[in-house]
Amino acid sequence: MVEIGGLYKEGGVSEAIKGPEGMNEQEVLEILRETGAYLKGHFLLTSGLHSDAYIEKFRVLQHPNYAEMLCREIARRFEDERISVVIGPTTGGIIISYEVAKALGARAIFAEREDGRRTLRRGFRIEPGERTLVVEDVVTTGSSVRQVLQVVEESKGCIVGVGLLVDRTGGKIDFGVRTESLLRLPLEAYPPDECPLCKAGVPLARLGGDIAKF
Repeated sequence: MVEIGGLYKEGGVSEAIKGPEGMNEQEVLEILRETGAYLKGHFLLTSGLHSDAYIEKFRVLQHPNYAEMLCREIARRFEDERISVVIGPTTGGIIISYEVAKALGARAIFAEREDGRRTLRRGFRIEPGERTLVVEDVVTTGSSVRQVLQVVEESKGCIVGVGLLVDRTGGKIDFGVRTESLLRLPLEAYPPDECPLCKAGVPLARLGGDIAKF
């Protein structure tokens, strides 16, 4: 039995991560389940859609060793791309960008909301032509990632690609650049007026900092 970040696994995940081929989707899913990050029920997503599944990324990111492992895998997939800066959206993207940048030997910055749009603050800059990787934790509609991509484009940075922990669309999302997802998980999401869980009277849960604002 191996201890990782205070969590115990019977072989498997920790040993597989050490291999030259990196992690596979089943191993990532095991980590999400082990940390209680993969939830089933009736949830309001940050996008405003409803779903019977929710990825509470901070339940896995609260464990530094797991966060480092997952982000190191994103970094591994872009290790030959000469990344200079890694950027993510607030809030979860801050942790992701930091850990990925650490593994790549790059700078880590983040884009915040200001007056309804994403922008660089705190003296952060992306130089023209600077090779930039955009990262995010969980993607449903991709709106946050697209906003960050726009920030990079406005700075005239060179977008190398997008790295994701979880793609809830199962690989259907298209950002127009190379995209690497550690886990492509096709989960259903519904507009509130079409949600079968609402029609069945299942109580709606509001989780996460952004969601609580709805």
